Amino acid sequence: MAPDPNEPVLAVDERPPGEPPSAGPPDVEPPPEPGPADPHPTRWIKEAVIVVVIAVLVAVLLRAFVVQTFFIPSGSMEPTLKIGDRILVNKLSYHLHGVDRGDVVVFSRPPTEDCGGAQVNDLVKRVIGLPGDVVSLSGGYVYIDGKRLDETWLPSSEQGVTVPGPAGNNSNLARPYRVPTDNYFVMGDNRTDSCDSRYWGPIAKSLIVGKVELRVWPISSLHIF
Repeated sequence: MAPDPNEPVLAVDERPPGEPPSAGPPDVEPPPEPGPADPHPTRWIKEAVIVVVIAVLVAVLLRAFVVQTFFIPSGSMEPTLKIGDRILVNKLSYHLHGVDRGDVVVFSRPPTEDCGGAQVNDLVKRVIGLPGDVVSLSGGYVYIDGKRLDETWLPSSEQGVTVPGPAGNNSNLARPYRVPTDNYFVMGDNRTDSCDSRYWGPIAKSLIVGKVELRVWPISSLHIF
């Protein structure tokens, strides 16, 4: 029978055989609504201030108890340390172990130090004599308990040139000198131009600030001790 031209026509979705019916148009999610405004717009400023304060406190504590940098103002430790060098000192080192011969140490200026020139609060020298050692000189060389000290840290130009300090000081090494208990005999590596224990005696352990671990400046001369 011929179709009635006035009858409504239904659109039929023709699909390939075996294809499931369409599930219809995908659901459209509404755009997310804006969140509430931060009730504390200055919170990040407060957090930044707290971070800075903590960082400063950590830096202060590290400097006071762990490590500290020092500036070399004189040539008494040349050529090991030169004027203008900056060194990193470990303040915890001697709380963990004893002082060793050959260590380069920073210490507070002894009350007997009077070498002229501008006074500085801290000095740097090398440990030569330990408590109880008998330090002496012969032929420009250092002897410990009668045995010549092998000073491998000195360049050839500084070998065999160590001389006694000024007269009138019992630690000047004009005669053998026994280092007292809890004291250390220190010298500069620049033996011909160093005011050290030959001039003002040994240093008490309580004066030692720490052990020199690293030369940090200049960068080209970076060195671990």
